[in-house]
Amino acid sequence: MTPTTPDAPKKSNHAALGIVWLVVFIDLLGFGIVLPVLPRQVDPYLKHFGFSAVAEGAIIGVLFSVFSLMQFVFSPMWGRVSDRIGRRPVLLISLLGSVAFYALYGYAVSLPASDAGLALVLLLLSRVGAGIAGASVGTAAAVIADCTPPEKRAKGMALIGIAFGAGFTLGPLIAYFGLAVFAKEPWGVGALASLLSLVALVIALLAFKETKNPDHKAGKEFFSLTKTREVLAMPTVGALVLVYFLAIFAFANFEATLALLTKSAFDMSDDDNFLVFAFVGGVLMFAGGSYRGMAKKRGELKLLQMGLGLMILGLALVGVVALLASMPGTRGAGYVKPLFYVSAAIAVTGFAYLNPSVSALVSKRADPARQGEVMGVNQSFASLGRILGPFLGSVLFKAEPSRTLPYLAAVLTLLLVGALLPKIRGERPV
Repeated sequence: MTPTTPDAPKKSNHAALGIVWLVVFIDLLGFGIVLPVLPRQVDPYLKHFGFSAVAEGAIIGVLFSVFSLMQFVFSPMWGRVSDRIGRRPVLLISLLGSVAFYALYGYAVSLPASDAGLALVLLLLSRVGAGIAGASVGTAAAVIADCTPPEKRAKGMALIGIAFGAGFTLGPLIAYFGLAVFAKEPWGVGALASLLSLVALVIALLAFKETKNPDHKAGKEFFSLTKTREVLAMPTVGALVLVYFLAIFAFANFEATLALLTKSAFDMSDDDNFLVFAFVGGVLMFAGGSYRGMAKKRGELKLLQMGLGLMILGLALVGVVALLASMPGTRGAGYVKPLFYVSAAIAVTGFAYLNPSVSALVSKRADPARQGEVMGVNQSFASLGRILGPFLGSVLFKAEPSRTLPYLAAVLTLLLVGALLPKIRGERPV
């Protein structure tokens, strides 16, 4: 077991925090642009082959999940590389990859349905490459750990949640208005995401300075299961990583099926669907801002518990919405759509509280010399949740007419998280 040593006193590096937030935000705009339309843009190619509904759900789930599979594999590697050579080169390489693979996505969805086989292969390749490039979120978290003292760590980690929220808000809105510039061409989505990643790359290249402490020496291993086991053996870190995995898994069931739910329940168009994702991102951004105000007074553990309760309530209500929308007697009822927005807002607010709480606790209880590696492992298991959650959610959504199964699975998973909380409270770092 690797003992945890206390952080050295440090002052917040506001300039580096601002730049890394801007870089993560712009990069996530690309993610926010693609996410709402991926299931719908894949659909014509699936219909060309005449797959069953369950098979279609499985393929969509694979395209969602392979992105996170690459993050699961590469997040610890990027973290170890950043501990060795610095945060800056890792962020630059990842942004360059995003530029290339979002452009490939745009090309793939521009192919005609007669080239469905090639289109699906290129879509898979683009998702693999974008996942490898996007595996540097753990490195961004390490930058925040480099730049903040322990008592401000939770507020710092909330910046990534706010960046996610801002990306989810403005990404769909940019897609909504920006695609008009491309006359609704399907490749416009990939082009916008690629261009925004290019902007982030230029900003990072010109303005971001290295934050890694040169006195912290890292090992030479890039891929190492032994090192990962050492991280999981750190006091409380293993339990926190498991909590993070399960929470991400539960939320991913909702995230990956949202575009499908809005279509089946409310017959929403692509444009309307962009606005739903913008609403979700707006709630995530607002809740992240409120979290920063509460972090010092309430503490990470209390905010984690609050977030968990809100997630359980919100996702249970989303399941109720799906059930009501599937029943002829209530499908068109005027209260169903408002209930959907309320339940989504509750679930997203809960996630906005839980996410930075876990990240801050992991960072504070980790060896400062291994921040990149530890945060990379934490993001790796989050990615595992995003592999299994979208795949299971997409299959469950198609498997039963009421469309409630993904949200039932999410609630049951979160109840398991609740059972783990006493272990986290009971342990203390050495």
